[in-house]
Amino acid sequence: MPGSIKKSFKGLPLLHFILLLSVGYLAVSLIFILILSTNIKQKAIADLSREDARQTSELIFQSLYSVMSDGWNKKEIMETISRLNKAVPNMEIMAYRGEPVIREFGDIPGEAEIRDSDPLLQKALNRGEEILQTNDSDIRFIYPVKVTEVCQRCHEEAKVGDINGVIDIRYPIENLKISLSLIVNVMLGYFIFIMALIFAGLFFKLRIFVVKPIKGLAEVMGEITHNADLSKRVSHGGWIQEVHHLTDYFNRMLGTLQDFQYRLEELSVRDPLTHLYNRRKFELFLDYEVDRASRHDRQFCLIMIDLDNFKHINDTYGHPIGDMALQKLAHLLQQQTRKTDVLARLGGDEFAMLLPETEFERGLAFAEKLRHALANSALELPDCKIRISASFGVVSYPQNGDEVENLNIAMDVAMYKAKRNGKNCVAVLGEGEKGAEMEVFRKGEQLRLALEEERIVAFVQPIVAIPGGLYAYEVLARIEENGCYLTANNFIHAAEELGLTIELDTAVFKKGLDYLASHSTETTKLFFNLASRTLASEQTIRDMVALARERKIPLNKIVFEITEREALPRISELSQLIDELHEYGIGFALDDFGSGFSSFLYLKYLSVDYVKIEGSFIRQIAVDRRDRIMVEHIASIANQFGMKTIAEMVEDEETNLLLQTYGINYAQGYYYGHPQPSTKNQSKHPVHPLESID
Repeated sequence: MPGSIKKSFKGLPLLHFILLLSVGYLAVSLIFILILSTNIKQKAIADLSREDARQTSELIFQSLYSVMSDGWNKKEIMETISRLNKAVPNMEIMAYRGEPVIREFGDIPGEAEIRDSDPLLQKALNRGEEILQTNDSDIRFIYPVKVTEVCQRCHEEAKVGDINGVIDIRYPIENLKISLSLIVNVMLGYFIFIMALIFAGLFFKLRIFVVKPIKGLAEVMGEITHNADLSKRVSHGGWIQEVHHLTDYFNRMLGTLQDFQYRLEELSVRDPLTHLYNRRKFELFLDYEVDRASRHDRQFCLIMIDLDNFKHINDTYGHPIGDMALQKLAHLLQQQTRKTDVLARLGGDEFAMLLPETEFERGLAFAEKLRHALANSALELPDCKIRISASFGVVSYPQNGDEVENLNIAMDVAMYKAKRNGKNCVAVLGEGEKGAEMEVFRKGEQLRLALEEERIVAFVQPIVAIPGGLYAYEVLARIEENGCYLTANNFIHAAEELGLTIELDTAVFKKGLDYLASHSTETTKLFFNLASRTLASEQTIRDMVALARERKIPLNKIVFEITEREALPRISELSQLIDELHEYGIGFALDDFGSGFSSFLYLKYLSVDYVKIEGSFIRQIAVDRRDRIMVEHIASIANQFGMKTIAEMVEDEETNLLLQTYGINYAQGYYYGHPQPSTKNQSKHPVHPLESID
């Protein structure tokens, strides 16, 4: 029940709540006043009755006393009492003798039975107490007549203080009740009327000065919630100070929120350094412009701007000067643009421009104008002047793409072409190169997204000892795409072209460490393929080593694979790196050995641990005598250099048996096992799992 009452009151309008509260308090007050007035009235009736009866009794006693003083007999006294009763018709007066009078003058017939049957008379006669008895219709007052010295003149045997008798008076109190009730009820009526006026006044005052402002406040809150419009304000604060403060502070809070909203909107669409639009806002403008141009059959151009060698400025003058240079450059670009053009900083030293209603030729001319303006301007910075050049890529809608994604890829391709052409130039997409270049960037974007979403998966392919069991695994990169796995030949070229190989190698290396950590009791090694950019970045290699140590992975379980093509450009630095990492226990394998013209030269200068023989020599070894000669000599030389050999692409039993006769140490290929995810338990899967590829 209390729960249902609470539920009923929950959500009650304030005005109804105040009305209900006022009526409730008024009702409680009335009940209290009625109870109090009834008690007061009863007490007043009792007090007035007692006093009135006492006075009447005194008068009767004095009348009787004067009669008795004159020597009247019993009959005359009774007649006097009778006359008094007749004088006041509604009053009944009786006189009863006490013990002193009875002993001296005798008892009146019939009184003894009355006295004995009436306990009140007995109490008054025995104790000498005045007794007042009231009920709804009448009052009975018993007045004891006590003996005084004057009384002893006639009642010689009586002692002072004895009770000579009692006077019993009964009379109605209806008139007294009516008069008192009238007075009390009139006063009560006036009081209730005044209370009602006070509560009504309070109710309407609260309605005007409290409920109305709060209701207005709630209405404004509702409008703000539904319309997300922080410009609304509460217009009236009321006369009550607290309500006025509430509305005032609420309006101030709205002002603060509106200011924060404006700042957040600016931060969400503006670059905080240059105050140009950011990439997110530029994408929205581009999406809108593609939709508008497609509906109205219009053209527009996009220009991508990438500063040349800006890293040199940061390294030479410091990042604060570099930031100031970007601000100056943004101002310079803004001076060259039209009001309808959209200029944005995409990030770092990359900018982009959207030129609505612009044909390709005009866009190309404008980009060339910007290049000249930038190349011929010196940016005024504290204590120095800096000249900056930039590369420009120009694409047009719909010639270079009719969707946002295609246009973004086209801009990247054009910029890539400008950088490849020597920088400080304007590049556009030619018809012949458009498809291939855009495909590279499309796959590069696919790889970049997979790296961001951590969808790079490490597959492992077993490397077995000949003869013998499992020796190691080669770790292979895959991209998880819609339930399938894309093999490396789908994205490795794009990774090399767009400089994503370091991120890719790092991601695969971390996955390999996860495998080693979960198979810590195994002695198998993992072979990791490293790209040329990764090998050229000593810091990346050192970070890999540090990560393995941090995860407590034995470094002697790690083997880095390098190809002849990657080793040739920097053979001296690579030799030093191999020697340094050998001290940690890390091994090296020379991959695809025999595919280049200088293969045996690397055996002289690079102290690798393993030589992986090019798979094209192994695949046809059973039917091609020349392949057998090459494999036999490679194995012989490698063994004499103290290097282990690994044969790749072993696919049948016959090849496996031939390799044993040539002294090949290890082998890998589909004959021993297909690549499979490193997260699977290798011992629980067949050696020829099929791989889902695109």
